[in-house]
Amino acid sequence: MSDEKSAAPLFVKATSSAGRRELALRVLTPLLVIACLVLVWYAYVRLSGVPPYILPGPAAVASTFVTDWGTLAPALWVTTKITLISLMLALVGGVGFAIFLVQSRWIELAFYPLAVILQVTPIVAISPLILIYAPSTQVALLICAFLVAFFPILSNMVQGLKSVDHNLINLFELYGASRWQTLLFLKLPAAQPYFMTGLRIGGGLALIAAVVAEFAAGSAGAGSGLAFRLLEAQYRLNIPRLFAALLMLSLLGVAIFAVTSFISWLALHRWHESSLKREN
Repeated sequence: MSDEKSAAPLFVKATSSAGRRELALRVLTPLLVIACLVLVWYAYVRLSGVPPYILPGPAAVASTFVTDWGTLAPALWVTTKITLISLMLALVGGVGFAIFLVQSRWIELAFYPLAVILQVTPIVAISPLILIYAPSTQVALLICAFLVAFFPILSNMVQGLKSVDHNLINLFELYGASRWQTLLFLKLPAAQPYFMTGLRIGGGLALIAAVVAEFAAGSAGAGSGLAFRLLEAQYRLNIPRLFAALLMLSLLGVAIFAVTSFISWLALHRWHESSLKREN
């Protein structure tokens, strides 16, 4: 009996140390790969002698990142704001419209094709119309980013609401639950994994749409986002600044994916198979 009590803390300690090692490997492995790629980039620039207006080295990009921070940071904030607001609107609209669609088979047949049409229509093609009818350029950018992020959330949410176990639905009906009680206490919780998938996809698409919409809008000036700074750097052949703006966009995309993945883990790690840690 005493041997079992003494072995329990050792098991807990070994498990926690194994978890820390796994976390360290998950963090260090991609960092090492990125460091190797940067070294290859640096070596190629130094050995080939390519001019900086064709391919700047990592040091030049890092220097531009610091010196042009006053110009790039406001543009980063504009792009971030458009991305996050459009994602929030897509979440509210996608979930609300999905709940509306699943109320009736006829409603789904009538309105779901409209969402499909909006999704398959290239945003670059309809952005001129949005720019004409929107009250301002910022509103037009929000609408474009919203339309792109809306459909993945809607599609995943509809699939989640329709994938609830029919036996559980029958059980709720047997106990006299109303339609809204079934929705709140059964369908919405069961659709969480699908919603989280749509959230992760929609976050990345909202950023892409915000940049593409700004390219199409051709907006310029102090209130412009990183897309304008990319075009400006291209026209002026300021390639280090172009690389620095691209780095900012990549880091913003990684941050959005990391936050949405963390939210998904918080919501699912205690009960859903996709987030539970396997024991074998």
